[in-house]
Amino acid sequence: QVQVVESGGGLVQVGGSRRLSCAASGSIFSIDAMGWYRQAPGKERELVAVAISGGYTNYADSVKGRFTVSRDNPNPVVYLQMNSLKPEDTAVYYCFARLVITPEMRVDDYWGQGTQVTVSS
Repeated sequence: QVQVVESGGGLVQVGGSRRLSCAASGSIFSIDAMGWYRQAPGKERELVAVAISGGYTNYADSVKGRFTVSRDNPNPVVYLQMNSLKPEDTAVYYCFARLVITPEMRVDDYWGQGTQVTVSS
């Protein structure tokens, strides 16, 4: 009923930049939040950045000052601009969307399939 699709992953050099995009589609009534998690090999999935309706954003300490999350309001689209990339940023990046869907009018989290970002030195 709801699909979340990411794009933009790939191989990037240390110090380089990359922009991830994510779009949700389906029976969406409203958007509570959209953002990004990541999971590196052998590690747990961690929050990277989230954009909450009302204009609030939150970032992991490890990416503050380097990454920027933004929404394409009122569309269910979110971006992650990643600058000054480091090898430790290598991970699968997952988009999530906290949505109110119709006709159930229920809040649920929806996830994309993930996109690999590899930072090489």
